[in-house]
Amino acid sequence: MEYFSRVLHTRADDCHCCDTQYAPDILMRLTTKGRYAVTAMLDIALHCEQGPVSVQDIAGRQDISSSYLEQIVGRLKRLGLLTSHRGPGGGYQLGAAPEEISISAVVSAVGEGVDATRCGGRADCHEGHMCLTHNLWVDLSAEIDSFLQSISLASLVERQIQAQNRSDAKSSDAKSTVDGSMRIAATLLG
Repeated sequence: MEYFSRVLHTRADDCHCCDTQYAPDILMRLTTKGRYAVTAMLDIALHCEQGPVSVQDIAGRQDISSSYLEQIVGRLKRLGLLTSHRGPGGGYQLGAAPEEISISAVVSAVGEGVDATRCGGRADCHEGHMCLTHNLWVDLSAEIDSFLQSISLASLVERQIQAQNRSDAKSSDAKSTVDGSMRIAATLLG
């Protein structure tokens, strides 16, 4: 799993989502469009209990341009991954249960894929011919796609909820420590 995480990161520096540092020799990049599509779907899944989720709300929470996000959710809607509701209180909802939506489907829906080849799969990167390592990179691309197919939106929701619960527990522990220290100080000074 760590290997695939390394491959999918878009920047060769410290990762803000898993606190890992990576070297600048990352094999490929998942485009911004693919990342934003997954982010938007996860945001909608996390906020769907409150009704349809507006693009402006997602854009604000995730710091994404709302006009760019409109294009992305439009593609997701056209392929049935999202449904839209117009009017006051309108926005987007998931077009299927989160368990039924794979991350591969989300990335593919916006016209993206993860391709490790330099030639975009055309097999012409070596002076118009297939390079020696072409099949290796094609196989890697297939493995990554298989990995993304195995991850459902529901599993990302669960992971996000668990991360939030851990964060809340740390905040609660810190507050308890401060409260305890204040009681001790009050007792000593009192």
